[in-house]
Parts: sequence; structure tokens; C-alpha cells
Amino acid sequence: MTTARERDRTPPRTTPRPDGREPAPWLPLLAVSLGFFMVILDVTVVTVAVPSIGTALRAGSSSLQWIVDGYTLVFACLMLPCGALGDRFGHRRAFVAGLLAFGAASAACGVSTTAAALVAARLAQGVGAALMVPASLALLRAAYPEPAARARAFGVWGAVSGLGAAAGPLVGGLAVWGLSWRAVFLVNLPFALLALVLTRRYVPSPGPDRGARVAVVPQLACVAGLAAVTGGLNEAGARGWSDPLVLGCLAGGVLSLGCAVPLARGGTRRRGERAERRWRREPVRGERESRRERARRLGLSGGCAVGLLLNLGFYGLLFLATLYFQRQRGYGPLDAGLALLPMFVVMAGSSFVSGRLAARTGPRLPMTAGLLTGAAGLAGWLLAGPHTPYAVLVAPMALSGLGTSFAMPAATTAVMESAPDGRSGAAAAGLNAARQVGSALGVALFGSVAASRPLAGLHLAALLAAGAFCVAAVTAAGTAPARTEPG
Repeated sequence: MTTARERDRTPPRTTPRPDGREPAPWLPLLAVSLGFFMVILDVTVVTVAVPSIGTALRAGSSSLQWIVDGYTLVFACLMLPCGALGDRFGHRRAFVAGLLAFGAASAACGVSTTAAALVAARLAQGVGAALMVPASLALLRAAYPEPAARARAFGVWGAVSGLGAAAGPLVGGLAVWGLSWRAVFLVNLPFALLALVLTRRYVPSPGPDRGARVAVVPQLACVAGLAAVTGGLNEAGARGWSDPLVLGCLAGGVLSLGCAVPLARGGTRRRGERAERRWRREPVRGERESRRERARRLGLSGGCAVGLLLNLGFYGLLFLATLYFQRQRGYGPLDAGLALLPMFVVMAGSSFVSGRLAARTGPRLPMTAGLLTGAAGLAGWLLAGPHTPYAVLVAPMALSGLGTSFAMPAATTAVMESAPDGRSGAAAAGLNAARQVGSALGVALFGSVAASRPLAGLHLAALLAAGAFCVAAVTAAGTAPARTEPG
């Protein structure tokens, strides 16, 4: 009788084509990437539509802030429990459920007639995104069991992140200019429909791990902590860091996260004790398994730390770069999106190379080299001034995009290769939750730094972002696997 763990290791069959031939191997990657593209697109696509939304729905500044940030808040907070649910009930089910929820919520956004309805629909989009993202990585791991092919798939997955982020301001600007702000959300519907059809037909469905448990109390404590911290960071830009609500949210969030850690460790300790009893019966095998388990824990924690620091530096400075082009240089929303294209074009194109390099060398080398390259690019924003020629900023943008494109797919590979069997969804959720928290922290921190002195704040933020990348590089060098293990 086949166990759930063995089913997870065995690549399941996909739906055959009518002519009897095997489906193209890139179809699962296309299906998963379409869903992920929508998720990343909706992080940035709404920003350029905010003025039109405010006018049409008579929304105040607080409502507009939650229209932008509510999606990211729910996305970050529900990532961990959604990843655990995918492990327990099946990742393709979670991915399909996420597609359906995201598509329905996008339609609700497009037909909203009040700001409150739009905020509620954006929160529902965050639920769909939280279901899709950890499931997408787990599905890629199952669809491409050979390590080199899997690393290449993760490289494409990372490239989609750059494409989605780059397309957001452009798609939003074109939609508002040519149609209306409603088209910003309705554009998701054809992507969702195509991804749903391809997923049902071509994406392998790894068997759920019926032995996986959803740790309800630690998960709830973690969700509450992340919600409070992220909400406090979002409000800090408008209310100030000394506001009682901001301080209360941050303190409560830290307390909740502090309670979640020992609760989660309790379950980990019990599993470790059971494993130790088994290893005592087989000392040689036990020592080998113990070393492997320590390396996996190190790879998981290090990869999540890298994801947090990378997003903190990259997306925090990206937020200020957008404001710099609009407020310091007088660019319009569409022009500002076009000005950032060098960063995202390099980021999207080189992610494919990063995946191939990680397949050959393991994730440690491209992750460390990419973070150091990105640090140099972020530090290059020290050259930005009121009249700096645009050509001078192309190199810093290209270097930061190049470094990020090498580091992020490699970090994804490191985390997914370190994930135990049957826990790939939880591992993917941990990485992406860390990334979203890093983004929220970076935007709030750098935005606060630049609030009163925009140009001086941009320069200080560039130094902080470069420092975060350097710390992440040291972390990657000490924790990332040097080689990918055979699937």
C-alpha cells in the first residue's frame, strides 16, 4: 500500500492529449506562472489608479490606503495557514480554490460602487493570493522532480515576479487612460480562466499528506501577530511612529509572534523526540539523518531571512524610486512606470539564467553573488539628485534588478530543497510570508525616513537597503545548500 509520503515523492500523471502524446513539459509551469503573475500584478497595478478611484467613489485617504494595503496585509497574514492547508488537503485543490477566489474577488472589485465594498473585495483577493502562492511552489516541486529542471522552473517563477511587478504600473496606467479604473481589476479575469483550465488539465496533483497537522493555535497567533505588525506599519506612514495605535499594534504583534514561536517549537520538539527514539535504534543512520535535519532547518531559516531582507531593501527603495520620479522629476504615473523598466527588464530576463545557474552550482553561489551585486546597485541611488541625468540611474536600476533576479530564485530553490517531504507548502508559505512582511517593513520604514526630507531620505534609504542586501549575502553564504539534493 502506498503511503502519502511516497505519493508526494512520485510524480503524478497529467491528463494526456487527445492524440495520445504526452503534454508539453512547460504546460504545468505556464499554468502555475499565470496564477502567480496575477498575484504580483495586483500588488502594484492599483497604485496608479488610486486618484481615479478616490474621485469616482468619493473615498478618503484612509480608505484609499486600505484599498492599496489591505490586499498585501491579508496576503502576508494568511500565507502560513494556507500553506499548511495545502499540505493537508492537496496543493492543486488549494491552487484551484485560490484561482476561483481571486477571480471572483477581482470581478467584485471591478463592479464595486462604494469604497467599503472595494476594500472588502481587495481583502478577498488577498485570501485567493495566499492560497495560490505557497501551492504554486509545491506544485512546481512535484511537476519537476529532477533537481536541474526544478531549479530552472523556480527561475521562471522568479522571472514572473519581475514581469508582474514591471507590468503593474504600465497595465494600470494604460487601463485608466484608455478605459477606466475598473479595468485594472477586470483584466485579471481572462488570466484566471486560462490558468484554471490549464491547471485542471495539465498540472500534476501530488497526494495530500494525511498525517500533516494544521497547528491551529500557533497559526492563529502568527496570523494575529503578522496582522498587527503589518497594520501598524501601514498606519505609521500616516499617523507617525509615536501614535498610540501604531505602538499598540506593533507591541501586540510582537507579543503574539513571541507566543507563536514557543507554541510551534513544542510541536517541533515532540516530533524531534520521536525521531530521536527511532535514531537510537539505528545509530549510524540516526547520525546521518540528524545532520541532514540540521542542514534542512538551517536552509529553511536562512532562506526565509534572506527573503525578508531582500524584499525590505528592494521594494522599500522601489517605493521611494517611484516617488522620486514623480515628485522630484515631475513624471506622470505612466512615465514613472516606463522609467523603471530597465530594472524590471533585466530582472525578468536574467531570472532564467539564475535558474540554470542554480541547477548547476547549487543555490549558494548565485544567491550570494546576486545579493552583493544588488547591494552595489541599490547604493548607486546615492547619485540621484534633482537634476541627475536619467542615463546615470540606468546602471543602478539594472544592477539592483540583476542582483535581485539572481538571489530570489536561488533563495526559493534553497528553501524548497530544504523542505521535508510533505511540508513543501508550509516551507513556501514561510518564505513568501517573510517576503511580504519585508516589503511592508521596507515601504513603511523608508517612507517614514523620506517623509520630511525626500532626497536625503532617499539617500539614507539607499544605504539601508544596500546594508540589508549585504547582511542577506552573509546569511546566504552561511546557510544556503551548496548543492541541490537529488529529488
